Amino acid sequence: MALMLWSLLIINLSCISIASALSLNHYSETCPNVESIVANVVKEATSEDRTVPPTLLRMHFHDCFIRGCDGSILLESRGGNKAERDGPPNKSLHAFYVIENAKKAVEAVCPGIVSCADILAFAARDAIVLSGGPSWDVPKGRKDGRTSKASETAHLPSPAFTISQLQQSFSLRGLSLEDLVALTGAHSLGFAHCSSFKGRIYGFNSSHDVDPTLRPSFAATLRSICPIKTTGTGTGKKITGMYMDSSPSTFDTTHYKLIIQGKTLFASDQALLTTPKTKTLVYKFATSKKAFHTAFANSMIKMSSLNGGQEIRKDCRFVN
Repeated sequence: MALMLWSLLIINLSCISIASALSLNHYSETCPNVESIVANVVKEATSEDRTVPPTLLRMHFHDCFIRGCDGSILLESRGGNKAERDGPPNKSLHAFYVIENAKKAVEAVCPGIVSCADILAFAARDAIVLSGGPSWDVPKGRKDGRTSKASETAHLPSPAFTISQLQQSFSLRGLSLEDLVALTGAHSLGFAHCSSFKGRIYGFNSSHDVDPTLRPSFAATLRSICPIKTTGTGTGKKITGMYMDSSPSTFDTTHYKLIIQGKTLFASDQALLTTPKTKTLVYKFATSKKAFHTAFANSMIKMSSLNGGQEIRKDCRFVN
């Protein structure tokens, strides 16, 4: 089954390329104010809801890792097709309205010019800036995709991935080990549900009930927050989890420090200490905000340049 999933992933990624057609001045004549329009929408939404930045960043990442950065995650399920946004890893994404509002604002000034995929790329960058992170020039000219399947979200990197699985996942998308460690810094923002790390604190393996790479006191805290049996049912069921680090609204180096201390939530993040190269980068980014921010911006440009779209959508929720 695993081999079949990887084979399907390779087929899906065959339509993706590092888009040589992207350029920094793509909209300089046709929609010169597009980035400021999007930035204002993101800023307004963030002022009302501090969970918007990590959600937009995660949305962009999940979009790029399926069929390239083609806005396919923005498409709604229709008829018999269940779209990416309704796949299990995306169930908790809630800020689609921000992209839809930005698209409406852009369409009012530059109708039919700017893709939803580009708007999402701008919004992810703006989310980082509003959280105290670096800015970068976003290459422009992506096209929107016409295919979105919830089943393909199974190809997204899992919080339980080993370093070899992470390396393979990133390598298939033309991303290096440095990109992997740098982009993991996105976990500096946001919240994780118990389901994403419960396997580390209950029945970890035949020898250990708890993942031995977790600091014992931290594991005890996680078990108190995430009991082995969750109480409540239906709409009244309590959503339990924990912030990714102690400064969940600030894009800083805290997350790397927690990895070193054995106090990170995801096994995939802890796995970065299992190879010399990734471990060295974790320590480098933990001690240098400048090095982390520079590497993150470069890796975001690289990742966001993957594109496989075909059109400029009029409405981000539906194909033309």
